[in-house]
Amino acid sequence: MNNLILGTGLEKNFSLSRKISVPALRGADLAIREGEFISIVGPSGSGKSTLLNLIGLLEPPSGGKLFLEKQDVSLLNDAQRTAIRAEKIGFVFQTFNLLPALTALENVEFAMRAVRGKNRWAKAKRLSQAGEKLERVGLETRMNHLPSELSGGERQRVAVARALANNPKLILADEPTGNLDSTAAESIIRLLHDIHAAGTTVMMVTHNMDTTRDTRILRMRDGTILPA
Repeated sequence: MNNLILGTGLEKNFSLSRKISVPALRGADLAIREGEFISIVGPSGSGKSTLLNLIGLLEPPSGGKLFLEKQDVSLLNDAQRTAIRAEKIGFVFQTFNLLPALTALENVEFAMRAVRGKNRWAKAKRLSQAGEKLERVGLETRMNHLPSELSGGERQRVAVARALANNPKLILADEPTGNLDSTAAESIIRLLHDIHAAGTTVMMVTHNMDTTRDTRILRMRDGTILPA
């Protein structure tokens, strides 16, 4: 099985001032094969979310190399990262990050607008595909509701549908059950496993070890990935 993601010596520093820089990643190495379900665990401040942000091309590494499908994405500019992110990566956040003025259907369709060029669909097809994604997560009767009219679990299902909008190869979930009760959390984890079973690679940051069953666990501490 091929590596989907390969990172060598990944570093990320955040500047507090012109003279003060704080390291969040300190030479992390990882290899993620296509079709894996990965749980990233570790104490607060260990670099989990930072690593996910680098893999998701939300920001570049300060050092090291990062490859996505054998392409070196370490030195891409913002526009290049955005283009790859739109077509290959879906995100699920702890705080849902839904647009409050848009319905569930419109939130999912909105994510499809990020795709440019020949792969971009017309609006009618985007809405049709958005409806299919919401059906996939069990929200076929809630498509025209605003986020404020949905429960926390339903909002996170919309977020999962949005992550699936462009049929990505990789889903990145950052504490996807952090704001949910145990019942809703369990349903979201089952949904992520269903997505994984269909062939999508899933990487999840979590503090809840109950959610890591049937996944490969990467443990982080002080900005590095610990040996297995």
